[in-house]
Amino acid sequence: MALTVQSLYILASGAERAKEQLDIVSNNVANVDTPGFKKILMEEFSQHIPKNRGDAYNLMVFPRFKRTDVILSQGALRKTGNPLDLALKGSGFFAVKGKSGEIYTRNGHFFVDSDGKLVDQNGNPVLDISGKEIFLTESEKITVTSDGEVYEGNRKVGILKIVDFQKVKPLGDSYYQGIGTPMATDAKILQGFLENSNVSPIKEMVELIEAQRRFEIYGNLMRALDYVNVKSTEIGKL
Repeated sequence: MALTVQSLYILASGAERAKEQLDIVSNNVANVDTPGFKKILMEEFSQHIPKNRGDAYNLMVFPRFKRTDVILSQGALRKTGNPLDLALKGSGFFAVKGKSGEIYTRNGHFFVDSDGKLVDQNGNPVLDISGKEIFLTESEKITVTSDGEVYEGNRKVGILKIVDFQKVKPLGDSYYQGIGTPMATDAKILQGFLENSNVSPIKEMVELIEAQRRFEIYGNLMRALDYVNVKSTEIGKL
């Protein structure tokens, strides 16, 4: 393989990583105002194919996409006064019933649907510690304690299921899939509050500009390398 062609492959790989970075940062920016959203960070590494043994025609060093980490730091708490708005102070997630099973969220913007079920903003039922759905009539005042006990008047209707994980995988719409065994958490629930996203708009805009420039640089380098290759070929024909 010619060295120039190898270089094009390497630059194209870098451009692909830049595009993925653009997508991730754009998603962070789009969710700045989404309650409970957690910043996603892309981690890269360099991969040598094969190991460099001094052969000028085997210098294949590619930037590679390693993993996306969810940054689980606490977002600011915002008071809404809505009794069905719940925020977690500390680590952990609300458990909700998704289409394919139990999934997790920090977005505590909940409602009561037409069937009386406590649901999230997408209509997914909120689960109690036994994995069952929670039903409310809204005929009396709804109170949620800091430990997750849900009362309607003096009647206890359930205890919210709050679990924690060392790592989670983003599923979109502020939902996450737990990685590993669920852990107990000492997180406290604040009724009438929502947790803001932990994304910094200013930092993300800076990263967005940097990712865009990175993508443009790779594109310019590929065009320049192609131009040099064409000119070299023309000279060789003289």
